[in-house]
Amino acid sequence: MIRTILVSLLLSSTTFVRAQGSGFGLGVLIGEPTGISLKAWIGADKAIDGGLAWSFSHNGYFHLHGDLLFHKMDLIPVSKGKLPLYFGPGLRFRSWGDDGYWHKGKYYEDGDGHVDLGIRFPVGLAYLFDGAPVDVFLEVAPTLDLIPATSLDVDGGIGVRYWF
Repeated sequence: MIRTILVSLLLSSTTFVRAQGSGFGLGVLIGEPTGISLKAWIGADKAIDGGLAWSFSHNGYFHLHGDLLFHKMDLIPVSKGKLPLYFGPGLRFRSWGDDGYWHKGKYYEDGDGHVDLGIRFPVGLAYLFDGAPVDVFLEVAPTLDLIPATSLDVDGGIGVRYWF
């Protein structure tokens, strides 16, 4: 009886597990900033991703980004799985509280909070495991802040996602 239930649960759960070339992935990003990573495939080599994160540097700030990613699936051959290079345009929003903020290497303490909005261009590598609903990735994202002033910045980190 228990054996039949376990086999039934195992077979039914495999219908919900997808390889990471389709569907929706949810995981963590550790770096600058650190938080939640989301990704959804919208084509064989295209995906949208997003991040909801917090920075522990520059007096701490809330970070939100969204990107359209293009993947070069066969650029780097590996014996198992896939190792695509990905890149694409995106947007970044950051918000500091009233305690102060960093801008262009200088700390400002005006008590009014601060908001940045910019465009970013992430470039990364993702390892897609064969037959497992998990991927790991490494990413660097140069960013051009446009509002309230123009400045350059870089985000980056490593992460892992589980695919549903």
